[in-house]
Amino acid sequence: MESTKQQLPQQVPEFPELQWCWYKLQEMEPVALYDMLALREAIFVVEQSCVYQELDGLDKTAQHLLMTLDQNVVACLRLLPPAEQASRVRIGRVAVSLDWRKRGMAGMMMRQAIARSRQDYQSCKIYLHAQTYLLGFYKSLGFRVCGDEFLEDGIPHVPMHMQADINSEQ
Repeated sequence: MESTKQQLPQQVPEFPELQWCWYKLQEMEPVALYDMLALREAIFVVEQSCVYQELDGLDKTAQHLLMTLDQNVVACLRLLPPAEQASRVRIGRVAVSLDWRKRGMAGMMMRQAIARSRQDYQSCKIYLHAQTYLLGFYKSLGFRVCGDEFLEDGIPHVPMHMQADINSEQ
């Protein structure tokens, strides 16, 4: 897998005022890291009234996609590499600020994450835990349910996956 360090932020075609870029945790500027964690906490802890361990140690190995407006994070997600003995990558912590919802931001980020997964981990399935109310959204991106509904931190979730990119010639 290539380092993301040399990448420069790119403009989001649908929203020219926004930029997006992939980062490793150690490559993030402290302010961007703070903004990303604050956004995730605002959504997953405060807005969803869910007390859980937001800093779970997994960010250290993840690739992080940040969407920014004037260097302020307005949306983010993380892509976790396959764990030892596993053949799947995991997308998680998909978060869009309240002001940017209902504009297709989550879909744009998910398509970027799927493309990044296909680029960096061609032989791996893509896996996620979808909040149950978002099942239709993830199905529209090509994910399929792969298990029973369960509670994660008191919120109903469904495990979903997308098959590996077995047709890639890279």
